[in-house]
Amino acid sequence: MNILQSIFKRKSNDRAAGSGYRFFFGQSASGTHVNERTAMQMTAVYACVRVLAESVASLPLHLYRRGTAGNREKAENHPLFFLLHDEPNPEMTSYVFRETLMTHLLLFGNAYAQILRNGKGEVLGLYPLMPNRMRVERDESGRLFYRYYRFDREPPNQEQSHVILTPHDVLHIPGLSYDGLVGFSPIAACRNAVGAGLAAETYSGRFFANGAAPSGVLQHPSLIKNPERLRDSWNAAYGGAGNAGKVAILEEGMTFTPVSISPQDAQLLETRKFTVEEICRIFRVPPHLVQNLDRATFNNIEQMSIDFVMYSLMPWLVRWEQSMSKVLLSHDDKRKYEIRFNADGFLRGSHKERYEAYAVGINNGFLCPNDVRRLENMDVIPDGDIFMVQGAMMPLDMVGAAYAGKENANE
Repeated sequence: MNILQSIFKRKSNDRAAGSGYRFFFGQSASGTHVNERTAMQMTAVYACVRVLAESVASLPLHLYRRGTAGNREKAENHPLFFLLHDEPNPEMTSYVFRETLMTHLLLFGNAYAQILRNGKGEVLGLYPLMPNRMRVERDESGRLFYRYYRFDREPPNQEQSHVILTPHDVLHIPGLSYDGLVGFSPIAACRNAVGAGLAAETYSGRFFANGAAPSGVLQHPSLIKNPERLRDSWNAAYGGAGNAGKVAILEEGMTFTPVSISPQDAQLLETRKFTVEEICRIFRVPPHLVQNLDRATFNNIEQMSIDFVMYSLMPWLVRWEQSMSKVLLSHDDKRKYEIRFNADGFLRGSHKERYEAYAVGINNGFLCPNDVRRLENMDVIPDGDIFMVQGAMMPLDMVGAAYAGKENANE
C-alpha cells in the first residue's frame, strides 16, 4: 500500500468531500425552492448556460500529433480524432455531446461520460451520464471509484440499482471544487441570489395575473355567512389579466381597501435588472451576451466579447482539454498527441483589423499567403506556402554598402 492509499484508507461507503453538493440545493432565503431545473426557468440563468454551452460546443475540437521543433498537425487517422470532432457515439454529434456535458458542468458543477473501450483499451465511444445520479467514493484501499445509479434516487435494498465504474471508464470534468475531485454547483452555492430572482419573477407573474392591480380587503358592514364564496366570486369577476380595467360594482355597503404596495414602491424592475447582473456575475458572462445592453457601446462591445473568450471561456476550455487528455490518451500517447480547442475564430477582430495584422505577418515573414487563407476559410493557392519579407530591410552595418562601389569607380 502506497502513502496515498494509506492516507485515504476508509470504509467502502465513504464519499469524496465534494459529492455532497446536492445538499446545497433546496429552500432559499426568499422561500423559493432552488435546484438545477427551477434555476433554468430564469431567463438570465438559461441565457448564461446557453451562451457558454453553445460556445464550447461550436469551437473546433481536434486531436493533434506533436512534431519536431514545436510543430503539430491534425492526427486525422487516429480513431480518437473522429470521436472528438464528429461523433462521440452513434446517437450524438460532437456538438450535441459537448453542449450536453457543458450544461451539466454549469448546473451541477460536474460533467460525466462513460467511456467504452475495446480489448486493446482504445476508446470506442463516449456517452453522457447524469451528474445527479453519480457518486464519487473510495474503497477500503483509498482508491477512487464511481457509483452510478440507474434511477433519480437511491432505491433502498437494491444492489442492482447501480453500477460501479473505475476512473478508467469515466470522463469526469469537475468544476470549481473544495477537494479537487468533485466540483460543486454554482447554482447550489449561490441559491439565495437565484432564489431572489425566482421570487421576483413569481411576484411579477402573479401581479399581472391579478390584472396588474394590487390586492386588498373587501369590507362588509355586517356579518358574512360565506366569505370564501364572496372572495371566489370577486376573483372570478375582477381577477386575472383578462379582467383588467373592469369597473367593480359593490353592493350592500361593501368597500374595497388596497393593502399591497405598488410595484414602483417595491422597485420590481430594478430588482429584476440587478438579478440579471447577479446571474451574469455567477457565470462570469458579460451582460451584453444575455441581451442586457445598458452599458454596452460601439466602442467597448468588441473588447467585452474578447474578454469573454479570455476570462470566461478559456478556463472552461482548459478544464475540458486536460480532463480529456488525462483519461482518453494512454501514457505513451500523451507524449505524442494533445487535445486542443481552436478559439482563434472568437478572438479575431474586425475585417479591417484582421487584414492589417495579416499584412504585418506576411511582410515580416512569419505568415505565408496560405496561412492567411486557411484562417479565413479560403482554399489554398499554388505557391502560397512561400514566406516573403520586404526587400528594403537590411542590417544597420550594411546601410550605404551599395554606394561604396560606385564611389570607388568614380575615383
